[in-house]
Amino acid sequence: MDLSNLKPAQGSTKSSKRIGRGQGSGGGGTATRGHKGQKSRSGYSRRFGFEGGQMPIYRRLPKFGFNNINRVEYRGVNLDVIQMLASSLSKEVIDMEVFIEHGLASKNDRIKVLGRGELSAKVEVKAHAFSASAVKAIESKGGQAIKI
Repeated sequence: MDLSNLKPAQGSTKSSKRIGRGQGSGGGGTATRGHKGQKSRSGYSRRFGFEGGQMPIYRRLPKFGFNNINRVEYRGVNLDVIQMLASSLSKEVIDMEVFIEHGLASKNDRIKVLGRGELSAKVEVKAHAFSASAVKAIESKGGQAIKI
């Protein structure tokens, strides 16, 4: 077997109907386009969203909302997750490499440490941002919250 012998499986493909090939074919004459009118002519194309002259939905509905181009997206990591990492890895420093290694963030994410959960280990956490409750919890156990 070589590339010149390859064929699709039996019955998996269907030849397209050849329209406009004379009266005897059954698809000749108007070639399934009906009689006259704009849609029967060559070169016809309808604008996307055209509703036959009715006011289209994208113009009937009002515009609303706002996308702030300066918004900074953070990946949230809670204290209970940091506690789990600290106890399972027995590490005192938890930084971007640890978050990436354990699938909590990708290399382009910014991380914000949030205050949900209990923290019992003394850890040094390096992240892009911290909530006030997270900083309080980390520092109360003798750890450090270091902004990258």
